[in-house]
Amino acid sequence: MRKYLKTGFVIASLMFAGNAFAQNTDPTEAKYRELYKELVETNTTYSSGDCTLAATRMANRLKEAGFEDSELRIFSVPEHPKEGGLVATLKGSDKNKKPILLLAHIDVVEAKREDWTRDPFKLVEENGYFYARGTVNDKAMASIFTDSLIRYKQEKFKPKRTIKMALTCGEETSGSFNGAKYLSQNHKDWIDAEFALNEGAGGSLDKDGNRIMLNVQAGEKVYQDFTIEATNPGGHSSQPVPKNAIYDIADALRNVSKYEFPVMLNDANREYFKRLAKIKGGEIGDAMNAIVANPNDEKANALLSQNKTWHSMLRTTCVATMINGGHALNALPQRVNANVNCRIFPGVSVESVQQALQGAINNSEIKVAIVEPRSIATPTPKLPDYVLKAMEKVAGEIFPNTPVVPVLTTGATDAIYTNAAGIPTYGFSGLFGDYDGNGVHGLNERVRIKSLMDARKTLYTLVKYFGDN
Repeated sequence: MRKYLKTGFVIASLMFAGNAFAQNTDPTEAKYRELYKELVETNTTYSSGDCTLAATRMANRLKEAGFEDSELRIFSVPEHPKEGGLVATLKGSDKNKKPILLLAHIDVVEAKREDWTRDPFKLVEENGYFYARGTVNDKAMASIFTDSLIRYKQEKFKPKRTIKMALTCGEETSGSFNGAKYLSQNHKDWIDAEFALNEGAGGSLDKDGNRIMLNVQAGEKVYQDFTIEATNPGGHSSQPVPKNAIYDIADALRNVSKYEFPVMLNDANREYFKRLAKIKGGEIGDAMNAIVANPNDEKANALLSQNKTWHSMLRTTCVATMINGGHALNALPQRVNANVNCRIFPGVSVESVQQALQGAINNSEIKVAIVEPRSIATPTPKLPDYVLKAMEKVAGEIFPNTPVVPVLTTGATDAIYTNAAGIPTYGFSGLFGDYDGNGVHGLNERVRIKSLMDARKTLYTLVKYFGDN
């Protein structure tokens, strides 16, 4: 298959897609809207939601489309009965071809009704947008994947390659039951695949709603928290002394804020800057080319690092996020600690970052500890040429003249678990987001309806292609 695609991408295999794009209406869209509404309006927050209910509802829709019970598996554990998920399988005809996995999380970030303009758990259509919690993250992909499997089944599409889908819970909340982790570590056979498609990257729109580029997540940084702590005997506040745990922590955090990790390059961010240099041009484009040629180029580093996204993409970053200390208003503090959150460049060990923080603080009395459980340090998977070319071809049909750019994501997704399990995972949604971020993780989350339907078209076509090749 790989040799076949490298020698020439067969346009004929995508002819069906071209015909679909020419149509202005899609008779299946109404059913998709019903599915999307049901999923979005099923509360799946950690505090009061039910992922297992959402998974069951999606399984019921798949059964109505003709999926057998043997092709559907709703899973959970007794300790977390409402944090379950769903694994669905559309069986392929060629046992020599490894499956493809469609991975999406169905849990969402908390949302308080009193803070939102609209009810966050009622899908509202207004001025060309859908509003509700989860309209983007990540129920857009979860609904599209489910809808695509339904359409394949109804069309009697028989892929050569088995197509698996895993809808999981726990991605948004640290410490909850994480379905992707559970499957990767306990039931890899349920989801094992040649590669997986996941969230992590989408398209960018400018302030006027014009498409800028479409990203492919080719890697992601590793999330890790550290605790920095200062202790002191304390005493009466009426008799202060120079040694003070609050001041010690303040000095330590000031040193952390000034510390800059070195620039690092891998296949993901190197290709990102190479491609984006052609789009940006000028001084910025020159700086991008310069940093690719020489990561120690201080002038290029200084210019690019003025952009917070590029700054983070080029290195490990650490930032103080919480602080706690003292025990009484009239006493000298005995213990003060702060949380420092790091996003670690792929391939860099957690222990080396701990040592770097300790060195930057430069005070042996301040202790830097790794917050357990520590994150899995996974390498950046190689992005095969045949995968990228397929994405570029399908995107080119739907989003003409829009560059496709691999990216190293500075946030975190469940890909850390599937990558660690040996399933290379790439973020590709085909969903274009507004310049302001669409309220993801914030208030009044929304998605352009056209963007959602375009993403539906994109993923349906791409997955169908991979299933047949």
